[in-house]
Amino acid sequence: MNKAGLISVVAEKNGIAKRDAEKLVNSVLDTVVDTLAQGEKVQLVGFGVFETGKRKVRTGGAFGGGSGETQETVTLKFRAGKLLREAIAACRK
Repeated sequence: MNKAGLISVVAEKNGIAKRDAEKLVNSVLDTVVDTLAQGEKVQLVGFGVFETGKRKVRTGGAFGGGSGETQETVTLKFRAGKLLREAIAACRK
Protein backbone atom coordinates (compact mmCIF):
# COMPACT_ATOMS: atom_id res chain seq x y z
CA MET A 1 0.00 0.00 0.00
CA ASN A 2 1.27 3.47 -0.82
CA LYS A 3 0.31 6.83 0.69
CA ALA A 4 -2.58 7.37 -1.76
CA GLY A 5 -3.97 3.95 -0.86
CA LEU A 6 -3.71 4.75 2.85
CA ILE A 7 -5.55 8.03 2.33
CA SER A 8 -8.34 6.23 0.44
CA VAL A 9 -8.74 3.62 3.19
CA VAL A 10 -8.79 6.28 5.94
CA ALA A 11 -11.41 8.27 4.02
CA GLU A 12 -13.58 5.21 3.43
CA LYS A 13 -13.36 3.85 6.98
CA ASN A 14 -14.19 7.22 8.52
CA GLY A 15 -16.78 8.41 5.98
CA ILE A 16 -14.85 11.58 5.17
CA ALA A 17 -13.68 13.22 1.95
CA LYS A 18 -10.32 12.16 0.55
CA ARG A 19 -8.92 15.68 0.88
CA ASP A 20 -9.79 15.66 4.61
CA ALA A 21 -8.23 12.23 5.00
CA GLU A 22 -5.12 13.47 3.18
CA LYS A 23 -4.81 16.40 5.60
CA LEU A 24 -5.19 13.99 8.51
CA VAL A 25 -2.60 11.50 7.24
CA ASN A 26 -0.14 14.27 6.34
CA SER A 27 -0.59 15.84 9.76
CA VAL A 28 0.18 12.56 11.54
CA LEU A 29 3.21 11.85 9.36
CA ASP A 30 4.55 15.41 9.73
CA THR A 31 4.20 15.19 13.50
CA VAL A 32 6.11 11.88 13.59
CA VAL A 33 8.90 13.33 11.41
CA ASP A 34 9.15 16.54 13.45
CA THR A 35 9.27 14.63 16.73
CA LEU A 36 12.00 12.28 15.46
CA ALA A 37 13.97 15.25 14.06
CA GLN A 38 14.01 16.73 17.58
CA GLY A 39 15.59 13.51 18.86
CA GLU A 40 12.47 12.31 20.68
CA LYS A 41 10.85 8.92 20.23
CA VAL A 42 7.29 8.28 19.06
CA GLN A 43 5.56 5.49 20.95
CA LEU A 44 2.22 4.22 19.67
CA VAL A 45 1.14 1.67 22.25
CA GLY A 46 0.40 -1.68 20.64
CA PHE A 47 1.70 -0.55 17.24
CA GLY A 48 5.34 0.22 17.90
CA VAL A 49 8.08 2.68 18.71
CA PHE A 50 9.95 4.91 16.26
CA GLU A 51 13.23 6.37 17.46
CA THR A 52 16.51 7.66 16.16
CA GLY A 53 20.02 6.46 16.90
CA LYS A 54 23.55 7.26 15.83
CA ARG A 55 25.97 5.11 13.91
CA LYS A 56 29.51 5.98 14.98
CA VAL A 57 32.42 6.73 12.69
CA ARG A 58 34.05 3.49 11.56
CA THR A 59 37.30 2.76 9.81
CA GLY A 60 37.57 -0.16 7.46
CA GLY A 61 38.71 -1.42 4.13
CA ALA A 62 37.58 0.52 1.11
CA PHE A 63 37.13 -0.64 -2.45
CA GLY A 64 40.42 -0.65 -4.29
CA GLY A 65 42.53 -1.75 -1.33
CA GLY A 66 42.76 1.51 0.62
CA SER A 67 41.30 2.24 4.02
CA GLY A 68 38.15 4.25 4.37
CA GLU A 69 36.30 6.02 7.11
CA THR A 70 32.56 6.38 7.41
CA GLN A 71 30.87 9.46 8.79
CA GLU A 72 28.65 9.46 11.84
CA THR A 73 25.07 9.02 10.65
CA VAL A 74 21.62 9.22 12.16
CA THR A 75 19.62 6.00 11.89
CA LEU A 76 15.91 5.30 12.25
CA LYS A 77 14.76 2.40 14.38
CA PHE A 78 11.33 0.81 14.60
CA ARG A 79 10.28 -1.83 17.11
CA ALA A 80 6.93 -3.44 16.49
CA GLY A 81 4.48 -3.48 19.39
CA LYS A 82 2.82 -6.58 20.76
CA LEU A 83 -0.56 -6.03 19.07
CA LEU A 84 1.07 -5.46 15.68
CA ARG A 85 3.24 -8.59 16.02
CA GLU A 86 0.23 -10.66 17.05
CA ALA A 87 -1.92 -9.32 14.17
CA ILE A 88 0.79 -10.12 11.61
CA ALA A 89 1.34 -13.57 13.08
CA ALA A 90 -2.41 -14.32 12.92
CA CYS A 91 -2.50 -13.31 9.23
CA ARG A 92 0.40 -15.63 8.41
CA LYS A 93 -1.34 -18.77 9.71
